[in-house]
Amino acid sequence: MAMAMAIEVSIWRGRANGRYQTFTVPLDQSQTVLDVVTWVQRKLDPTLAYRFACRVGMCGSCAMTVNGRPRWTCRTHISKVVEAGRVEIGPLANMPIIKDLVCDMAEFFAKWQRAKGAFAPGKSRHDPIERISPAAAERVAADAAIECINCAVCYAACDTVRWNENYLGPAALNRAWTLVNDVRDAGQRERLAALAADGGCHACHSHHSCQEHCPKALSPVRSIAGLKRRSLEAYVRGEL
Repeated sequence: MAMAMAIEVSIWRGRANGRYQTFTVPLDQSQTVLDVVTWVQRKLDPTLAYRFACRVGMCGSCAMTVNGRPRWTCRTHISKVVEAGRVEIGPLANMPIIKDLVCDMAEFFAKWQRAKGAFAPGKSRHDPIERISPAAAERVAADAAIECINCAVCYAACDTVRWNENYLGPAALNRAWTLVNDVRDAGQRERLAALAADGGCHACHSHHSCQEHCPKALSPVRSIAGLKRRSLEAYVRGEL
């Protein structure tokens, strides 16, 4: 049942030199932040640009900054974030703004590639399938980090990304950690060399912003700490 209320919604418009524009939006029960943005686009201003896809917390494409905090807007109820009848919605930080709430994520994914985030097979389809025990230490370590969907919330929340443009970022490093623990992967030497280079895992200041904001409750800090240990061990062994 609709509530006889309305809220003031300030939404970022334009590019980096843009401004916030305020809209009055009716407030309904169980309404999400994404619902509010969609209502503005469909009812008030069809030129408003934003991203979304699944609407159920599976794709991560609807991530935005809500009252200064990066969030999935499809899983954030407006009643939880509205303050004094107002809410502010902007694009994710640490990425160029294409238009309104849409960011350019090219560099985010380029860093994922620089972190060697792609599996490097060591066998062909003709080799027997390698069996990995779910209880193996490497499998357990990978499982703890593997649910990342690259929504970039952690990247937007990261202070080190803000200070150091070369820093690979928590999502890319978290992905690399899952592959470092994949015994089937054949690209470990090259991967550890990339992760130990300038802007890699040792650039992390362990502020825990990524862990605090991750909608999947992952801990990139733990993954990055693991990479620091592995790269140091490789250095001691003369492999880096």
